[in-house]
Amino acid sequence: MRALIHSGVVFSLCLLPFSLQAADPVAEMKPVIVTASGLPESPFDTAFRVDRFVPEDVVVRAVRSLPDLLKETPGVYIQRTSNGQASPFIRGFTGYHNVLLIDGVRLNNAAFRSGPNQYWSTVDPYSIDHAELVRGQGSALFGSDAVGGTLQAFTRGPVYAESGSLSSGRIAGRYSSAEQGYQGRIEGSVSEAGKGGFFLGGTWKDFGDLRVGDLGELPQTGYGEWDGDAKMEFWLAPDQKLTLYHQQVHLDDAWRTHRTVYGRSWDGTTVGDDLVHVFDQDRYLSYAKLEGSLGLAWADDYRMTLSHQRQVEDRQRVRADGRADFEGFTIDSYGANLDFTKDLEWTQTVFGVSYYQDLGSSYSNRFNADGTFAERAIQGPIGDDALYHLAATYLNTSTPIGAKFDLDLGARYTYAATDIARVRDPVSGQAISLADSWNNILGSVRLVAKPDDHWRIYGGVSQAFRAPNFSDLSRLDANRSNEIETPAPGLGPEKFITYEVGTRGDWDRLRAEASWYITDIRNIILRAPTGAVVDGLYEVTKRNSEGGYVTGVDFSGEFDLCDSLTLFGGFGWVDGVVNSFPTAAPLSMEEPISRLMPTQGFGGLRWQVCDTVRLEGLVYAADRQDRLNSADVLDTQRIPPGGTPGYTTATFRGLWTPDLKTTISAGVENAFDEAYRIHGSGQNEPGVNFVFGFERKF
Repeated sequence: MRALIHSGVVFSLCLLPFSLQAADPVAEMKPVIVTASGLPESPFDTAFRVDRFVPEDVVVRAVRSLPDLLKETPGVYIQRTSNGQASPFIRGFTGYHNVLLIDGVRLNNAAFRSGPNQYWSTVDPYSIDHAELVRGQGSALFGSDAVGGTLQAFTRGPVYAESGSLSSGRIAGRYSSAEQGYQGRIEGSVSEAGKGGFFLGGTWKDFGDLRVGDLGELPQTGYGEWDGDAKMEFWLAPDQKLTLYHQQVHLDDAWRTHRTVYGRSWDGTTVGDDLVHVFDQDRYLSYAKLEGSLGLAWADDYRMTLSHQRQVEDRQRVRADGRADFEGFTIDSYGANLDFTKDLEWTQTVFGVSYYQDLGSSYSNRFNADGTFAERAIQGPIGDDALYHLAATYLNTSTPIGAKFDLDLGARYTYAATDIARVRDPVSGQAISLADSWNNILGSVRLVAKPDDHWRIYGGVSQAFRAPNFSDLSRLDANRSNEIETPAPGLGPEKFITYEVGTRGDWDRLRAEASWYITDIRNIILRAPTGAVVDGLYEVTKRNSEGGYVTGVDFSGEFDLCDSLTLFGGFGWVDGVVNSFPTAAPLSMEEPISRLMPTQGFGGLRWQVCDTVRLEGLVYAADRQDRLNSADVLDTQRIPPGGTPGYTTATFRGLWTPDLKTTISAGVENAFDEAYRIHGSGQNEPGVNFVFGFERKF
């Protein structure tokens, strides 16, 4: 099958035939994307830079978490606070400046943090049918806070035959030597064509302590995880479908080892003094979706989704002097989305409304060194008894202008409001309440030029808007090295404008894409030191900055040397500055953005040995990153003095498909045992790592 996916490049590769939703399990599927414009379109013709990932990517790359699926994507790098907590940086932004959707439902909630966070790691990659990453802002369609990018994960579901009933299933797994990790997945479905089907899957993961170059085995870096998902589909009529879906994830004992005495110094980094610093993470998502045709004058099709998502985070910390605290929070997110499409012949439109309500509660229980109870604090990591409203309405149009141009226009109105009943006042130490609201209208203009059948030029201007959330206004928790963040009432919203131009081509033997972008930043919320010391930690709080910018270049391509040999590669460069607050003084100064991505690139050779065997090798390199702001310099547990050293790693892997139902991959990552750390991470990456993956359908 010829499919447009991303495997170090954006364009077509020869893949194993597969189909999860089509009637014929080996039918050829024409790849389309829907996340860029809200309508099915070819990746080649979209006005955005889009990367598409398919199930084979999970097996071939033998990934263990959703962020790892993006690690061979130019312009994206994966920060890893700990072995079980990873966060992608997309075009210079991470945390709540990127949006993750699961079948159109927001994973983001009002407790998301600004810097790297672990929440993308709570999505099991084995539960995904395919995923689409839109670089830059898909904010008019999917959330005004989609600044760096939007990733939409489409979940697996029942498999159907052309007619009659069908029972099917799949087992998959992964082993990795340096992670001492084992993963297993089993799933099955039963279906009746034209009526409906049922799907059930489960994944189990167990990771031991990590083995890295130079340092050996890192204690307290292992963790466990189990995941489950189920989907029921009912055809109420030939053009009306009801879907019921549930997934849940549990991460057990995921340590932030760099904050503890079990950390290992590397290239001058410091080691924490906590005796214990460990997280448990639970997430549950359920939704009901009704979709179909309307045939009305104002709408052709509709999709209505009602969702509930619960995120539970618990942390145990034991300090060097034996004092302990147990804290955490629970967020219940209730969502309603109503989307419509209309083909007006001269233009196609997508429009709709959405509403999310987040209900948050938090706790913090503290104990003396002798084990006796000390106090129950006013709040945990976020304010207690908290409410957040996020409502929006949007419109996006895709209009052909003659045969050579397509014009996309989008607009979105956003209303956000919060009411937090219990917050610890950073001055008096007493309980206070916070309430505020914000609203905004933003727009997006995108244009695609089509000089010929093999070449596209695209670009545009997109706005983004993000209102302060629970984490901005009320966070009370440890941050970076030797810092504690305290609540910050009265913050204003952030605003962004991104300008982008790019080009892609698909010729006989060459496929390539390059894009340049710059994001103008206004009123961004940053941490600022207060000059105070709280419980032995330096106090920081949030403030609105004047702003700054992020600019960069993404490139990827592949060239067929012959029918069986292909060269491929990619490159990413990002730079940016903001007016930050390096001291307790109210004055700001221009500094590099925090955790600025180093210049990086990769190149490799793919050999299609025969119809069933494929081999490839690639070299990945990242430059030294010594452009640090004041907060990076102080983050000595994660960033070595003077910056993070550059590195070069080599990966060799092979894929064997003995039949249409079996896929086996094997390889070695970091083949020469390079000792390295991804910039801003709390630990080094695995040393030489033998990886084995498999998939069997039945």
